[in-house]
Amino acid sequence: QVQLVESGGGLVQAGGSLRLSCAASGRTFRTSYMAWFRQAPGKEREFVGDISWSGMRTTYADSVKGRFSISRDNAKNTLYLQMNSLKPEDTAVYYCAASGVAARSPHDVVYWGQGTPVTVSS
Repeated sequence: QVQLVESGGGLVQAGGSLRLSCAASGRTFRTSYMAWFRQAPGKEREFVGDISWSGMRTTYADSVKGRFSISRDNAKNTLYLQMNSLKPEDTAVYYCAASGVAARSPHDVVYWGQGTPVTVSS
């Protein structure tokens, strides 16, 4: 079992940067595929990106490719999301997710964090 707690959300101006963290507890973190999803008001939860257990493979949604970067520190049981060149349309609650394999649909995710809000002002 994996427990996930996100932090680092907040208010930022367009063009700015934020770094989200996700602290995980549980022995299976190091063998879990980790992902970030987001949900904007009135919209479905959507895939942002994921990272393999080793950190060697990452995948990103087209909407964030080139601006967002996912990394993980297995020694610290922590997942990160570096967000640069933020746009107002990036405003959403960001969720950390863990699964045994790559899960790019919310329906396939096994464990969720509680979410951290990100607001990008224009």
